Formats: sequence, C-alpha cells, structure tokens
Amino acid sequence: MNLAPKLIYGTAWKGERTAHLVISAFLQGFRAVDTACQPKHYREDLVGEALEILQDKHSVKREDVYIQTKFTPFDGQDPTKPLPYNPRDSIPAQIKSSLSKSLVNLHTSYLDAYLLHSPLQTLPLTLEAWRTLMAAQDEGTVRTIGISNVYDVGILKALEKERKVQIVQNRWFEGNAWDKEVWAYCKANGIVYQSFWTLTGSPALLTHSHTTSLADKLDVTAAQVLFKLAQLNNVVPLSGTTSELHMQHDLAAERIVFKEEVLDDYKRITDLIWR
Repeated sequence: MNLAPKLIYGTAWKGERTAHLVISAFLQGFRAVDTACQPKHYREDLVGEALEILQDKHSVKREDVYIQTKFTPFDGQDPTKPLPYNPRDSIPAQIKSSLSKSLVNLHTSYLDAYLLHSPLQTLPLTLEAWRTLMAAQDEGTVRTIGISNVYDVGILKALEKERKVQIVQNRWFEGNAWDKEVWAYCKANGIVYQSFWTLTGSPALLTHSHTTSLADKLDVTAAQVLFKLAQLNNVVPLSGTTSELHMQHDLAAERIVFKEEVLDDYKRITDLIWR
C-alpha cells in the first residue's frame, strides 16, 4: 500500500484469536495491520495466516494492504519462547534474522513499515540498529522505517542525523500527558505519529462532559470523537478492539465532519489535551 493509513488494526495480546480477529477487522474494512516478531505479546505467524486467507478467499490483494511489524530487542522478548534470532549475535545480525522471520511469517517479500520496537540499551546500539533498518530500506525489503516507545526527542534527533525517521509509534493518552514533546516534534518534522493505548488509557477524557456532549451532538460515540480528533492532529490511532461493532465505529470515525456549529466543542476538547 502506497498511502499511509488513517487507522491501523493492532494485534498485540490477541494470542490464538489473532487470525480470526485480523480477518474480521479486514472484512469490516481495515486495510492496515500492526504486529511484531515478539512471541511474548504477538502471534505474527497468525497475522500472516489471516492475510493469506484474506487473499485466497476474499480477494484482498497484497498491494492493497499495509503491513507493519517490528524488531524487538532481547530485553523485550520472553526467553522461554522461541526467539527470532540468536541473542549472542551482533545487533545487525539479530535484526536481519528477525526481519527474515517476519517476511516468512507474513508471507510477503516486503514490508510497508518496519520499526524498532524500542530504543536499545544505549544510544550507540540504537544507532547501530537504525543503520541496519536503513540498509533494509535501501535494499527495498522495507518501504518505511521508524521506532516505537521513544519518549526522548533527543533520540529522534540522533537517528535523523543518519536518516529521516518516518514513523513514531507511542502511547498517546492522558496518563503520559499526551506525549506532547514527541508529538510536537513529529508534527513539525513531517513524521507519522501512530498512537496506541489511546482509548484504554484515557477514561477521564472519554467520560468528560465536553467529549460526551460533542458525541451526542454528532450522534457518535466518545471513542469515535477521540479517534477523529487524533486523525485531525497528526495522529494515526491503532485499534485493537475485538468487537466487530467497535471495528465499524472506529473505521467510521474518519468520516465524521466537525461542522462550524460544533467547532467550539471540538476546541474545548483539544484544550483539555494541549493545555
């Protein structure tokens, strides 16, 4: 897929239900999926199984799908589960092994996006990992590269001395004050900012009178208001819902229009986030 998605289906913590839920999400209209080569929290192989079924039985072509996965450093892995690399190998070798495993798992010859799941233990190691992603991009194996769980703008600036960061995927929720510094850096520098934990981690905003009032006026849910607000502010949300109804709601959020009569309500909600 050439265009960056406005909403991505997240597959963390889905376990044996992963294939069923990815198929369900795509049949509802999703065309982007996020996973990781991290058996601790993801079943990347079952995402690949789902994509094969979607292609074979539902005519969902590879070129119409956005596939994103991640390299997870050893400290983010569960050593009791099969690892996608030898942890004694060099960082470049670990990434090459993990990337090869991801391509096999996902039944594809290329990835639309490949992310570092987090910074590594030191900045030099993170830069070494970043250069390996750059090489994979140069080879055409991955289309775009980025990093997740990075809350220090200094790390992003260091990476960008090597090559532009195209994607950041972070928790964006009330508990971390909406990650204002990194979000602002991404917006100012043309970096796609993806969010997770946005609904689960923001109960106060979802139940705030400003949010519920706007939702009532638009005849939508508070969750849809928050997703639409995110999309209007350089944020691409991940949705990990297991409910087909909520999948439909999340996809419909993009079509919400904040007309002039509700702009004051919209501003009051954004003030809660960026105050």
